[in-house]
Amino acid sequence: MKEQIKKRLPKNVLQGIYYLHKYGLIAFLKRTFLGIDLDAPGNSRKTAISYHKWRLERLPDKEQLAAQRRETFSYAPKISIVVPLYRTPGKFLREMIDSVRAQTYGNWELCLANGDPSCKEVGKILEKYTAKDARIRVCDLEENLGIAGNTNAALAMAEGIFVGLLDHDDLLEPDACYEIVKRLQESPETDVFYTDEDKVSMNGSRYFEPNFKPDFNIDLLRGNNYICHFFVVRRSLLEQTGGFRKEFDGAQDHDLILRCTELAGKICHIPRALYHWRVHAQSTAQNPESKQYAFEAGKRAVEAHLKRTGVKGTVSLTDNFGFYSVRYPVEGTPLVSILIPNKDEADTLRSCLTSIFEKTTYENYEIIIIENNSTEAETFAYYKELEKEARVQVVYWKDGFNYSALNNFGFSFAKGDYILCLNNDITVITPDWLQLFLGQCQRKEVGIVGARLYYPDDTIQHGGVIVGIGGVAGALFVGMDRKRLGYLRKERQQQDLSAVTAACMMVDRNAWEAAGGFEEKLAVAFNDIDFCLKVREQGFLVVYEPNVEMYHYESKSRGYEDTKEKQARFAGEVAFMQKRWARILKEGDPYYNPNFSLEQCDYSLKETVK
Repeated sequence: MKEQIKKRLPKNVLQGIYYLHKYGLIAFLKRTFLGIDLDAPGNSRKTAISYHKWRLERLPDKEQLAAQRRETFSYAPKISIVVPLYRTPGKFLREMIDSVRAQTYGNWELCLANGDPSCKEVGKILEKYTAKDARIRVCDLEENLGIAGNTNAALAMAEGIFVGLLDHDDLLEPDACYEIVKRLQESPETDVFYTDEDKVSMNGSRYFEPNFKPDFNIDLLRGNNYICHFFVVRRSLLEQTGGFRKEFDGAQDHDLILRCTELAGKICHIPRALYHWRVHAQSTAQNPESKQYAFEAGKRAVEAHLKRTGVKGTVSLTDNFGFYSVRYPVEGTPLVSILIPNKDEADTLRSCLTSIFEKTTYENYEIIIIENNSTEAETFAYYKELEKEARVQVVYWKDGFNYSALNNFGFSFAKGDYILCLNNDITVITPDWLQLFLGQCQRKEVGIVGARLYYPDDTIQHGGVIVGIGGVAGALFVGMDRKRLGYLRKERQQQDLSAVTAACMMVDRNAWEAAGGFEEKLAVAFNDIDFCLKVREQGFLVVYEPNVEMYHYESKSRGYEDTKEKQARFAGEVAFMQKRWARILKEGDPYYNPNFSLEQCDYSLKETVK
């Protein structure tokens, strides 16, 4: 009965019900009457930036495009743009072809596989364009082979060194191919390119919902096809994959991109929206429920990818269409050493430990409390109680507070192969948190795993860290209601990041030792950021695992820097980070698109043109 009712309801009504369920009445009313999507870039702030206007301010002007057309490259490979056609509306077909013909880089070909030659409107349009531009080639298919088969037919026509994938009703910016070839001049060995994208209305008058992407992010790609469009790949590599596979129709792009990136050497992300995804009633861009089968195919694509790469993991569909979660199994029962620095605050520590003892389902752990000059009798009385707990020990640090030194000292007592840094004001929400952490951290490429943290009022305290926000680094989505998903559901997605907070993070012992532990010159601020960056320098990934949820009782208005001495110390730590990590601060965090503001923590658009 429920499914029958859903089938009778208009798609926009279903979307409204979904949004109301996810975000509540106030957000629903804002979306319905004001057109404000809370998780679109900029809309979480008091004054939303109009993306349509923002985009226009950043487009190359006529003179710049003319200069691009005149430019001569020493390496000018042909790019074959392949498009499967099937009864494409004439207006959309013409606009798509025109967007290719408008490319400022001229060495391209457009390979069109027509899945229904009986469609007279399409046939007339193709005849007209092939007559006036020899770079446009058409293959009429005897029968419709489906999206994968039709695209493979277009691929078979390709003669270029690189192949770009374009849907039959979408649009390219005129400098899309130019931007790819420009980057090939410095890195001719690059195998894969992908660009940012946005959506375009049916009549082509409005551009909206930009997808500004990070550089290559394998964990994000396993959870969602964030790469999508515009995807350009070396043809020889594409041929190794065997092309598109019919059994993944609906998620054929996700499957192909996973296979291509598995084989690729260098992957280049171009942070500009050079591809425009046309939105119409049956498009997954506008109505995710329209292709439920596609999400099942996407799940199977990720499962096949894990199998090919020898990674054990269980892929699950999430509550959000087209998004997946991977759970990695725990091998054996390794010991986890939980390090908790503490000074007084006996009740706070008790709450932390009680939550661990009562909720944690993984049993093989030890807790090392690093006592740091407590003075309250209640604290030592509680330590006395803890002597009854065989897996808890208290070690004593006699010097002043230095978070880095405290953790390094605690590490010297740790027996586990996995170290869990934990603040004393954390309480457990997720019972199997250690299994989730271990599953991630046991992957050979992973060095650190971080959690999703909430303030007591159920707003976000930590959803990962971006280098550069606020001058050095800042946590994402701070203060956002935990019910929300964040920009393109980033708050709920497993993904690789440059850093996570040490308030709750697991570290592989090998990664800890390779990085040399925490930097003791950073006594209070940025020590966890520095540590994560050092671990990444050693070739490990830092993974954000949103399925591990904790409360962090840190005050929203903490005022550490309230004396001249503290302000001087903080300024020194800022200077240290700016010197040590000058390169990433200058070039930008690879997991954060340069089109986003460094003054906000919610993926707001950058306001000024530079």
